[in-house]
Amino acid sequence: MSMAGHRRIIMHVDVNSAFLAWQATYDLQRGSTLDLREIPSAVGGNQAERRGIILAKSTPAKKYGVETGEVLWQALQKCPSLVVVPPNYDLYMKCSNALYAVLEEYSPKVQRFSVDEVFMEYTNMQPHFGEPVEAAHRIKDRIRKELGFTVNVGIGPNKLTAKMAGELKKPDMVHTLMTREEIEKKMWPLPVRELFMVGRQTEKKLKLMNIYTIGELARADRKFLCDKLKSFGNVVWCYANGLDESPVHAGYNLIMKGIGNSTTIKHDVDTHEDAYKVLLSLTESVSLRLRAARACCRVISVEFRTDQLQGYSHQRKIFAATNVTMEIFGVVKELFDEGWKGEKLRHLGVRVTDLTADDFMQMTVFDQEQKDKKMALDAAIDRIRSRYGNSAVMRAVFADGNFAPMMGGSGAEDYPVMSSIL
Repeated sequence: MSMAGHRRIIMHVDVNSAFLAWQATYDLQRGSTLDLREIPSAVGGNQAERRGIILAKSTPAKKYGVETGEVLWQALQKCPSLVVVPPNYDLYMKCSNALYAVLEEYSPKVQRFSVDEVFMEYTNMQPHFGEPVEAAHRIKDRIRKELGFTVNVGIGPNKLTAKMAGELKKPDMVHTLMTREEIEKKMWPLPVRELFMVGRQTEKKLKLMNIYTIGELARADRKFLCDKLKSFGNVVWCYANGLDESPVHAGYNLIMKGIGNSTTIKHDVDTHEDAYKVLLSLTESVSLRLRAARACCRVISVEFRTDQLQGYSHQRKIFAATNVTMEIFGVVKELFDEGWKGEKLRHLGVRVTDLTADDFMQMTVFDQEQKDKKMALDAAIDRIRSRYGNSAVMRAVFADGNFAPMMGGSGAEDYPVMSSIL
C-alpha cells in the first residue's frame, strides 16, 4: 500500500542528542570555535559538588563507552579527556519552543511529547507541503539551517510507528514504517527492549517466555501474553504489531506523568533552616517548569537520602490542583517535617505528579484574593527570568550564597507518556 492510501500520516520529530546539541549550537552562535558534538563531551553535574550525573553525551563520547545516567567519575575513568558542561534548562526550553514554532507552520496538530520530541499530524497536508518523505527532508534540513541542530524524522500511520521509525538510525535522518512489510523488515528484527514501553523488568519477563525480538513478541499468542502480563500484555502485543489509535493532541502542553528535581548537596544538611532553603530552591524549579508546561499538580512528594545513603520519601494528595510556588512549598515543608528524624542529609528532591491542565483551578471564597496575588507574583517572576535569565530575580533567603537556586539542577527529570497508555 502506498503512503497516500493510508488513513493517517504521523511524523515524529526527535532532536539528536538534544541537551548537548542545544548547548553546542548556543556556544557556536556566540563565537566559540569548539563544537561539543565533534569531541568527547557530555552534559552533567559537578563532581566537586557531588552532583556528577551524565545527562547527555556526544557521539565521540559514546565510542569510549560513556553512558547516560552514570556518575561523572565513572565516565571520566573511561574518557579522561571528556569535556563536561553544566545543564541549562532555560536554554533547552527556548530551543524546544523554537522547534515547536517551526513545526506549527506545517500542521494544525502538533503535540509536544517531551522537551525534545514532537508528534505532528501530516494527514491531508500533502497538497500544501508535498509527499511525506519529501516534506520530512525539507523540515529536517530547515531545522538544521535555521536553528543549528539536527533532528530525526520518523513517518508512520500512527504515533507508535512514527516514533519507532525515528529511532532506527541517527543522526539527521528520515525513516518510514508505513506498511506491514516495512514493520516486519525494519522493526521486527530489533531486540524486544527497543520497543516503546518495554523496560528492563518487562524485558526479563518476556525473555523467560523465550521472546527476544519484537517480531517474536508480535507473533506470540495474545491471550498467553495477557495471562502473564495482564492488560499490559495486550499493549505490548499491539505495539509490536504496529497498532496504535491514540490521537495527536494539538496544543502547547507537555504530556507528562510528573515533574521532579533533586540534588546532592555539597555539604551535608543538618538543620531545618538549611533543608528548607534547598527544598525551596527545588520547589521553585519544579513550579516554574510546571507553569511552563501549563499544568497544575494534585500530588506533591518529597524524598531525601541521609549521609548513610538511607532513602526516604513521603507524598500527599492535595485538595485543589495548583502550580503556585509557595503553595507547593508549604506542602513540601510539611512532608519534610513529618519524615525527617534529624539525620544528616546528603540528597533532597521534590516531585509533583497527577498533572492536569491549568485552564481550571478549584478555589474557595476564602483563598481567592491571596491566590490571585500569588499567581500574579509567580507570573511576573517567570517573565523576568525568561527574558533576563534565572538569576535576574532571587529570593532574599538565598542572598548568603550557601544554597543558590537550582533552576533545573542535575537531577531534573520529566516523565513523558503516550496518551494511549493512560
